[in-house]
Amino acid sequence: MSRALRMASLVIALGAAYAARSADGSDAPWYERVSVNGFLSTHYEYNINRPASGLNGYRVFDTDHAAFVWDVAELSAQKLASEPGDAGFRIDLTAGSTIPRVAASYGLFRDTTTGEAQDFDMQQVYASYVVPVGRGLRIDAGKHCTHTGYEVIEGYDGYNGNASRSFLFGYAIPFTHTGLRMAYPFSDRISAQLFLVNGWDNARDNNAAKSAGFQLAVMPAGSLSVFLNGLSGPEQAGDDTDRRSVGDVVVVWKPIERVTVGFNYDYGWEQGASASGGDAIWSGAAGYARYGLGKRFSLALRAEEFNDRDGARTGTDQQLREVTLTPEFRVTGAFIVRGDVRLDGSSENVFERRDGLTDAQSTVSVNLIWVY
Repeated sequence: MSRALRMASLVIALGAAYAARSADGSDAPWYERVSVNGFLSTHYEYNINRPASGLNGYRVFDTDHAAFVWDVAELSAQKLASEPGDAGFRIDLTAGSTIPRVAASYGLFRDTTTGEAQDFDMQQVYASYVVPVGRGLRIDAGKHCTHTGYEVIEGYDGYNGNASRSFLFGYAIPFTHTGLRMAYPFSDRISAQLFLVNGWDNARDNNAAKSAGFQLAVMPAGSLSVFLNGLSGPEQAGDDTDRRSVGDVVVVWKPIERVTVGFNYDYGWEQGASASGGDAIWSGAAGYARYGLGKRFSLALRAEEFNDRDGARTGTDQQLREVTLTPEFRVTGAFIVRGDVRLDGSSENVFERRDGLTDAQSTVSVNLIWVY
Protein backbone atom coordinates (compact mmCIF):
# COMPACT_ATOMS: atom_id res chain seq x y z
CA MET A 1 0.00 0.00 0.00
CA SER A 2 1.36 3.46 -0.90
CA ARG A 3 2.12 6.14 1.69
CA ALA A 4 -0.79 8.21 0.44
CA LEU A 5 -3.25 5.32 0.82
CA ARG A 6 -1.93 4.46 4.26
CA MET A 7 -2.37 8.04 5.47
CA ALA A 8 -5.84 8.26 3.92
CA SER A 9 -6.82 5.02 5.68
CA LEU A 10 -5.60 6.44 8.98
CA VAL A 11 -7.68 9.60 8.64
CA ILE A 12 -10.79 7.60 7.65
CA ALA A 13 -10.31 5.40 10.71
CA LEU A 14 -9.96 8.45 12.92
CA GLY A 15 -13.10 9.94 11.42
CA ALA A 16 -15.02 6.74 12.12
CA ALA A 17 -13.86 6.81 15.72
CA TYR A 18 -15.01 10.39 16.07
CA ALA A 19 -18.42 9.59 14.59
CA ALA A 20 -18.82 6.67 17.01
CA ARG A 21 -18.56 8.90 20.06
CA SER A 22 -20.64 7.52 22.92
CA ALA A 23 -24.09 9.07 23.33
CA ASP A 24 -24.25 8.86 27.13
CA GLY A 25 -21.91 11.81 27.64
CA SER A 26 -19.29 9.81 29.56
CA ASP A 27 -15.61 10.59 29.24
CA ALA A 28 -14.40 9.18 25.93
CA PRO A 29 -10.93 7.84 25.09
CA TRP A 30 -8.61 10.12 23.13
CA TYR A 31 -9.44 8.64 19.73
CA GLU A 32 -13.07 9.59 20.19
CA ARG A 33 -12.07 13.18 20.88
CA VAL A 34 -10.56 13.60 17.42
CA SER A 35 -12.27 16.26 15.30
CA VAL A 36 -12.58 15.84 11.53
CA ASN A 37 -13.11 18.77 9.17
CA GLY A 38 -12.95 19.43 5.46
CA PHE A 39 -12.41 22.14 2.86
CA LEU A 40 -13.17 22.12 -0.87
CA SER A 41 -12.28 24.75 -3.46
CA THR A 42 -12.76 25.00 -7.24
CA HIS A 43 -12.47 27.93 -9.67
CA TYR A 44 -12.67 29.13 -13.25
CA GLU A 45 -10.37 31.90 -14.49
CA TYR A 46 -10.05 33.83 -17.75
CA ASN A 47 -6.93 35.78 -18.77
CA ILE A 48 -7.70 38.80 -20.98
CA ASN A 49 -4.29 38.33 -22.68
CA ARG A 50 -5.35 34.85 -23.86
CA PRO A 51 -1.82 33.40 -23.46
CA ALA A 52 -0.90 30.88 -26.13
CA SER A 53 0.37 28.40 -23.55
CA GLY A 54 -2.87 28.57 -21.57
CA LEU A 55 -0.95 29.58 -18.43
CA ASN A 56 -1.13 32.75 -16.34
CA GLY A 57 2.19 34.39 -15.57
CA TYR A 58 3.62 34.46 -12.02
CA ARG A 59 0.47 33.12 -10.37
CA VAL A 60 0.72 30.76 -7.42
CA PHE A 61 -2.24 28.37 -7.52
CA ASP A 62 -4.44 29.92 -10.23
CA THR A 63 -2.14 29.06 -13.11
CA ASP A 64 -4.63 27.92 -15.80
CA HIS A 65 -6.35 30.22 -18.29
CA ALA A 66 -9.90 29.48 -19.49
CA ALA A 67 -10.22 26.26 -17.49
CA PHE A 68 -12.35 24.82 -14.72
CA VAL A 69 -9.93 23.72 -12.00
CA TRP A 70 -10.45 21.64 -8.87
CA ASP A 71 -8.00 23.38 -6.54
CA VAL A 72 -8.08 21.20 -3.46
CA ALA A 73 -10.08 18.85 -1.29
CA GLU A 74 -8.73 18.85 2.26
CA LEU A 75 -9.48 16.43 5.07
CA SER A 76 -8.15 17.42 8.47
CA ALA A 77 -8.09 15.26 11.60
CA GLN A 78 -6.76 16.58 14.89
CA LYS A 79 -6.77 16.21 18.62
CA LEU A 80 -6.14 19.60 20.16
CA ALA A 81 -3.46 20.11 22.80
CA SER A 82 -4.11 23.41 24.55
CA GLU A 83 -3.67 22.92 28.29
CA PRO A 84 -0.44 22.04 30.18
CA GLY A 85 0.03 18.29 30.05
CA ASP A 86 -2.12 17.80 26.93
CA ALA A 87 -0.89 15.74 23.97
CA GLY A 88 -2.36 15.81 20.49
CA PHE A 89 -1.74 15.73 16.77
CA ARG A 90 -2.90 17.12 13.43
CA ILE A 91 -2.99 15.56 9.95
CA ASP A 92 -4.11 17.53 6.88
CA LEU A 93 -4.48 15.49 3.71
CA THR A 94 -5.00 17.37 0.45
CA ALA A 95 -5.81 16.31 -3.10
CA GLY A 96 -6.36 18.55 -6.13
CA SER A 97 -4.81 19.84 -9.32
CA THR A 98 -3.24 23.07 -8.04
CA ILE A 99 -2.49 23.47 -4.32
CA PRO A 100 -0.91 20.02 -3.65
CA ARG A 101 1.35 20.26 -6.72
CA VAL A 102 2.64 23.72 -5.82
CA ALA A 103 2.94 23.42 -2.03
CA ALA A 104 4.27 19.83 -1.80
CA SER A 105 7.58 19.51 0.03
CA TYR A 106 10.87 18.18 -1.30
CA GLY A 107 11.33 14.56 -0.28
CA LEU A 108 7.73 13.82 0.74
CA PHE A 109 5.32 14.18 -2.19
CA ARG A 110 7.84 16.02 -4.39
CA ASP A 111 10.43 13.85 -6.12
CA THR A 112 13.98 14.65 -5.01
CA THR A 113 15.40 13.95 -8.49
CA THR A 114 12.88 15.41 -10.93
CA GLY A 115 11.31 18.02 -8.63
CA GLU A 116 7.86 16.90 -9.78
CA ALA A 117 4.89 16.73 -7.39
CA GLN A 118 1.60 14.91 -7.72
CA ASP A 119 -2.02 15.80 -6.98
CA PHE A 120 -1.79 14.59 -3.37
CA ASP A 121 0.00 16.02 -0.34
CA MET A 122 0.23 15.85 3.43
CA GLN A 123 0.00 19.59 3.97
CA GLN A 124 0.51 19.28 7.71
CA VAL A 125 1.33 16.33 9.95
CA TYR A 126 2.66 16.87 13.45
CA ALA A 127 2.43 15.67 17.04
CA SER A 128 1.94 18.13 19.92
CA TYR A 129 2.66 18.25 23.63
CA VAL A 130 2.12 21.12 26.06
CA VAL A 131 4.92 21.04 28.63
CA PRO A 132 3.47 21.97 32.08
CA VAL A 133 5.80 24.93 32.60
CA GLY A 134 4.31 28.32 33.45
CA ARG A 135 1.44 29.01 31.07
CA GLY A 136 2.34 25.92 29.04
CA LEU A 137 5.14 25.49 26.48
CA ARG A 138 3.66 23.90 23.38
CA ILE A 139 5.95 21.78 21.21
CA ASP A 140 4.91 20.61 17.73
CA ALA A 141 7.10 18.08 15.94
CA GLY A 142 6.54 17.38 12.26
CA LYS A 143 5.44 19.28 9.15
CA HIS A 144 3.46 22.51 9.48
CA CYS A 145 2.53 25.58 7.44
CA THR A 146 4.86 28.57 7.61
CA HIS A 147 4.50 31.27 10.24
CA THR A 148 5.48 34.00 7.77
CA GLY A 149 3.16 36.11 5.64
CA TYR A 150 -0.33 37.61 5.84
CA GLU A 151 -1.96 35.06 3.54
CA VAL A 152 -2.41 31.36 4.23
CA ILE A 153 -2.71 28.11 2.31
CA GLU A 154 -6.47 27.94 2.60
CA GLY A 155 -8.18 25.28 4.68
CA TYR A 156 -11.21 24.70 6.85
CA ASP A 157 -9.85 26.88 9.66
CA GLY A 158 -8.83 29.86 7.56
CA TYR A 159 -9.04 31.31 4.07
CA ASN A 160 -7.93 34.57 2.47
CA GLY A 161 -10.04 37.56 1.53
CA ASN A 162 -8.90 37.28 -2.11
CA ALA A 163 -9.28 34.16 -4.23
CA SER A 164 -5.86 34.54 -5.89
CA ARG A 165 -2.60 34.71 -3.93
CA SER A 166 -0.19 37.61 -3.78
CA PHE A 167 3.29 37.72 -5.27
CA LEU A 168 4.62 37.95 -1.71
CA PHE A 169 2.89 34.69 -0.81
CA GLY A 170 4.30 32.90 -3.84
CA TYR A 171 7.84 34.29 -4.08
CA ALA A 172 8.94 36.08 -0.90
CA ILE A 173 8.34 33.37 1.71
CA PRO A 174 8.14 29.56 2.04
CA PHE A 175 4.97 27.43 2.21
CA THR A 176 5.81 24.81 4.86
CA HIS A 177 8.48 23.63 7.29
CA THR A 178 9.43 20.28 8.79
CA GLY A 179 10.98 20.19 12.24
CA LEU A 180 10.26 21.65 15.68
CA ARG A 181 7.93 24.52 16.57
CA MET A 182 7.83 25.80 20.16
CA ALA A 183 5.22 28.34 21.31
CA TYR A 184 4.79 30.09 24.64
CA PRO A 185 2.17 32.69 25.72
CA PHE A 186 3.84 35.21 28.03
CA SER A 187 0.51 36.96 28.63
CA ASP A 188 -2.87 37.44 26.98
CA ARG A 189 -1.28 40.03 24.68
CA ILE A 190 2.25 38.73 24.04
CA SER A 191 3.35 35.32 22.74
CA ALA A 192 6.40 33.92 20.96
CA GLN A 193 7.39 30.97 18.80
CA LEU A 194 10.77 29.46 17.96
CA PHE A 195 11.49 27.13 15.04
CA LEU A 196 14.24 24.66 14.19
CA VAL A 197 13.45 23.17 10.78
CA ASN A 198 14.93 21.59 7.67
CA GLY A 199 14.30 24.81 5.76
CA TRP A 200 11.97 26.10 3.05
CA ASP A 201 9.52 23.44 1.83
CA ASN A 202 11.85 20.56 2.65
CA ALA A 203 10.45 17.43 4.27
CA ARG A 204 13.88 15.90 3.60
CA ASP A 205 16.74 18.35 3.99
CA ASN A 206 18.88 19.03 0.91
CA ASN A 207 21.98 19.78 3.02
CA ALA A 208 23.37 19.10 6.50
CA ALA A 209 22.44 22.50 7.97
CA LYS A 210 19.19 23.57 9.63
CA SER A 211 17.18 26.79 9.56
CA ALA A 212 16.06 28.71 12.64
CA GLY A 213 13.14 31.09 12.93
CA PHE A 214 10.97 33.04 15.31
CA GLN A 215 7.66 34.80 15.69
CA LEU A 216 6.76 37.51 18.19
CA ALA A 217 3.03 38.25 18.37
CA VAL A 218 1.87 41.41 20.15
CA MET A 219 -1.70 42.58 20.62
CA PRO A 220 -1.40 46.09 22.11
CA ALA A 221 -5.18 46.50 21.79
CA GLY A 222 -8.05 44.16 21.18
CA SER A 223 -8.45 45.44 17.61
CA LEU A 224 -4.74 45.45 16.66
CA SER A 225 -2.32 42.53 16.19
CA VAL A 226 1.34 42.77 15.15
CA PHE A 227 3.47 39.78 14.11
CA LEU A 228 7.26 39.96 13.69
CA ASN A 229 8.64 36.91 11.88
CA GLY A 230 12.05 35.75 10.81
CA LEU A 231 13.76 32.71 9.30
CA SER A 232 17.39 32.06 8.34
CA GLY A 233 19.49 29.10 7.23
CA PRO A 234 21.33 27.54 4.27
CA GLU A 235 18.82 26.39 1.62
CA GLN A 236 20.89 25.56 -1.47
CA ALA A 237 21.38 21.86 -2.23
CA GLY A 238 24.64 20.51 -0.82
CA ASP A 239 25.60 23.97 0.53
CA ASP A 240 25.83 24.33 4.32
CA THR A 241 27.24 27.87 4.25
CA ASP A 242 25.30 30.29 2.04
CA ARG A 243 22.26 31.44 3.99
CA ARG A 244 18.79 32.44 2.88
CA SER A 245 17.04 34.81 5.29
CA VAL A 246 13.73 36.61 5.41
CA GLY A 247 12.22 39.18 7.75
CA ASP A 248 8.45 39.48 7.73
CA VAL A 249 6.04 41.95 9.36
CA VAL A 250 2.28 41.41 9.49
CA VAL A 251 -0.22 43.90 10.96
CA VAL A 252 -3.95 43.23 11.32
CA TRP A 253 -6.35 45.95 12.49
CA LYS A 254 -10.12 45.71 12.99
CA PRO A 255 -11.27 49.29 13.68
CA ILE A 256 -14.93 48.24 13.60
CA GLU A 257 -16.69 44.88 13.42
CA ARG A 258 -17.20 44.82 9.64
CA VAL A 259 -13.79 46.17 8.62
CA THR A 260 -10.42 44.42 8.58
CA VAL A 261 -7.24 46.18 7.43
CA GLY A 262 -3.95 44.33 6.90
CA PHE A 263 -0.35 45.07 5.99
CA ASN A 264 2.52 42.76 5.08
CA TYR A 265 6.18 43.62 4.45
CA ASP A 266 8.93 41.17 3.48
CA TYR A 267 12.66 41.62 3.06
CA GLY A 268 14.79 38.64 2.00
CA TRP A 269 18.34 37.96 0.97
CA GLU A 270 20.42 34.93 0.01
CA GLN A 271 24.16 34.58 -0.19
CA GLY A 272 25.57 33.51 -3.56
CA ALA A 273 22.16 33.42 -5.24
CA SER A 274 22.40 36.26 -7.78
CA ALA A 275 23.31 35.69 -11.42
CA SER A 276 26.73 37.23 -10.76
CA GLY A 277 27.36 34.94 -7.80
CA GLY A 278 26.83 37.65 -5.21
CA ASP A 279 24.06 38.11 -2.70
CA ALA A 280 20.47 38.32 -3.97
CA ILE A 281 17.90 40.63 -2.37
CA TRP A 282 14.12 40.77 -2.69
CA SER A 283 11.47 42.82 -0.92
CA GLY A 284 7.82 43.75 -1.13
CA ALA A 285 4.78 45.18 0.60
CA ALA A 286 1.08 44.46 0.39
CA GLY A 287 -1.99 46.20 1.79
CA TYR A 288 -5.34 44.55 2.45
CA ALA A 289 -8.84 45.81 3.24
CA ARG A 290 -12.06 43.87 3.72
CA TYR A 291 -15.50 45.37 4.31
CA GLY A 292 -18.58 43.39 5.25
CA LEU A 293 -21.79 44.63 3.65
CA GLY A 294 -24.28 42.81 5.83
CA LYS A 295 -24.09 39.22 7.01
CA ARG A 296 -23.66 37.60 3.58
CA PHE A 297 -21.80 40.00 1.28
CA SER A 298 -18.30 41.47 1.54
CA LEU A 299 -15.64 43.17 -0.58
CA ALA A 300 -11.89 42.60 -0.29
CA LEU A 301 -9.15 44.72 -1.85
CA ARG A 302 -5.43 43.97 -2.14
CA ALA A 303 -2.60 46.06 -3.61
CA GLU A 304 1.07 45.09 -3.60
CA GLU A 305 4.52 45.52 -5.11
CA PHE A 306 7.28 42.92 -5.16
CA ASN A 307 10.85 43.85 -6.08
CA ASP A 308 13.01 40.94 -7.27
CA ARG A 309 15.98 43.07 -8.12
CA ASP A 310 18.39 40.17 -8.72
CA GLY A 311 15.90 37.75 -10.27
CA ALA A 312 16.61 35.11 -7.63
CA ARG A 313 12.93 34.48 -6.83
CA THR A 314 11.11 34.89 -10.16
CA GLY A 315 13.97 34.28 -12.60
CA THR A 316 13.88 37.87 -13.91
CA ASP A 317 15.19 41.16 -12.50
CA GLN A 318 11.86 42.97 -12.22
CA GLN A 319 9.28 44.79 -10.13
CA LEU A 320 5.89 43.10 -9.99
CA ARG A 321 2.72 44.87 -8.85
CA GLU A 322 -0.95 43.98 -8.73
CA VAL A 323 -4.38 45.15 -7.59
CA THR A 324 -7.17 42.67 -6.85
CA LEU A 325 -10.83 43.22 -5.99
CA THR A 326 -12.80 40.28 -4.60
CA PRO A 327 -16.56 40.32 -3.97
CA GLU A 328 -17.77 37.48 -1.75
CA PHE A 329 -21.24 36.07 -1.16
CA ARG A 330 -21.86 33.57 1.62
CA VAL A 331 -24.74 31.45 0.33
CA THR A 332 -24.84 29.43 3.55
CA GLY A 333 -22.54 29.09 6.52
CA ALA A 334 -20.59 26.42 4.66
CA PHE A 335 -20.90 27.49 0.99
CA ILE A 336 -19.14 30.61 -0.34
CA VAL A 337 -18.95 32.16 -3.82
CA ARG A 338 -16.16 34.61 -4.65
CA GLY A 339 -15.04 36.52 -7.73
CA ASP A 340 -11.57 37.92 -8.43
CA VAL A 341 -10.84 40.86 -10.74
CA ARG A 342 -7.05 41.30 -10.92
CA LEU A 343 -4.58 43.48 -12.82
CA ASP A 344 -0.87 42.52 -12.82
CA GLY A 345 2.02 44.63 -14.05
CA SER A 346 5.78 44.32 -14.35
CA SER A 347 8.74 46.54 -15.13
CA GLU A 348 9.63 44.02 -17.85
CA ASN A 349 7.73 42.31 -20.66
CA VAL A 350 7.18 39.01 -18.86
CA PHE A 351 3.46 38.27 -19.31
CA GLU A 352 2.44 36.09 -22.22
CA ARG A 353 -0.23 36.91 -24.78
CA ARG A 354 -1.23 35.29 -28.04
CA ASP A 355 1.27 37.25 -30.16
CA GLY A 356 4.23 37.71 -27.83
CA LEU A 357 5.04 39.27 -24.47
CA THR A 358 3.74 42.33 -22.63
CA ASP A 359 4.20 44.06 -19.28
CA ALA A 360 0.65 43.47 -17.94
CA GLN A 361 -2.05 40.86 -17.60
CA SER A 362 -5.65 41.02 -16.38
CA THR A 363 -7.75 38.11 -15.15
CA VAL A 364 -11.28 37.50 -13.89
CA SER A 365 -12.29 34.40 -11.96
CA VAL A 366 -15.05 32.74 -9.95
CA ASN A 367 -14.22 30.64 -6.91
CA LEU A 368 -16.52 28.24 -5.03
CA ILE A 369 -15.68 27.11 -1.48
CA TRP A 370 -17.26 24.53 0.81
CA VAL A 371 -16.18 24.40 4.46
CA TYR A 372 -17.31 21.77 6.92
